[in-house]
Amino acid sequence: MSDEDFMREAVDLARANIRDGGRPFAALLVRDGEVIARAVNDIHLTNDPTGHAELQAIRQASQHLGTPRLDGSVMYASGHPCPMCLAAMHMCGVKSGFFCYSLEDGQVFGLGTTAIYQQMTKPPQQQSLPLRPLKPAGESGLYTEWLELQQ
Repeated sequence: MSDEDFMREAVDLARANIRDGGRPFAALLVRDGEVIARAVNDIHLTNDPTGHAELQAIRQASQHLGTPRLDGSVMYASGHPCPMCLAAMHMCGVKSGFFCYSLEDGQVFGLGTTAIYQQMTKPPQQQSLPLRPLKPAGESGLYTEWLELQQ
């Protein structure tokens, strides 16, 4: 199958998700020319705000393959991945991705994440959701403890 074939399947899944009451988002994760996961945005079913199609595909593929590493895989998404999904793709080793509809395409329908991407470019202390360090008195060694248990 070609890149266009995989994308067409992702868009078809997104259309089916619309008919099932969901949002127009679906994703395929492909490695070595084989689909290793197919997923749709399931927020409408689970009320889980992380139920994005790309994350669902990553979860499915990781469980199926028995590893959190998906090195060499390619993501085909009906819409431009949000910052959360893009970060997850980086973290698990997805090598590349394609999207059918852009951030700008989605923005017109209230589906874009441009504002979140803009927030993510700011230092944590300047974002609209401030993130600050807070280590309780006497707390130390958490990462060392983890490392020791890995050996």
